[in-house]
Formats: sequence, structure tokens, C-alpha cells
Amino acid sequence: MTVLDTVTMAISWGEAKECAHSEGLLQVYHDCDADVYGACRPGETQGSFIEGIFPGHQCICMPAHLSPEELKAKEKKFLQNNPDW
Repeated sequence: MTVLDTVTMAISWGEAKECAHSEGLLQVYHDCDADVYGACRPGETQGSFIEGIFPGHQCICMPAHLSPEELKAKEKKFLQNNPDW
């Protein structure tokens, strides 16, 4: 687990949930551009600096109280309903 500012990165929805619980954060996310999961505060933008510019990444954010199975199912449904996202 890597902590950057208030953002905690993980490799799965389950690990993201563990990070959210241990850090007291309310949301978990899947950064689809970087293919990492994590926990964050509401309103935080995920991304990385490239030559001094911070382009945001496409992320799916959900409440941390959902189970890993619920998170995975909701993500799958969202991506099926939004194929061009």
C-alpha cells in the first residue's frame, strides 16, 4: 500500500476497502487510466503530473461501505452501460 497525500492506492476493491477503513476515508475508487484502486476523500481528483500539468484520470468512485462484491458488480454494470466512457 502506498500513501500519497490523502490518497491510498491498492490493487483490488477489497484492498481499497481495507485502506479506506484504516485511513477513515469514505470512498473507494478504481483509476481506470492507471489501473489502480484506492481510497480517498469526497472531491479528491486522481491523476499524475506530466511535465508540470495535472491531467485527471477517469475513475469510478463509490462509497467505502459497499462490499468488494458489490463494488465489482456496480463497476461491471456501469462499464456495460457506458461502453464509450
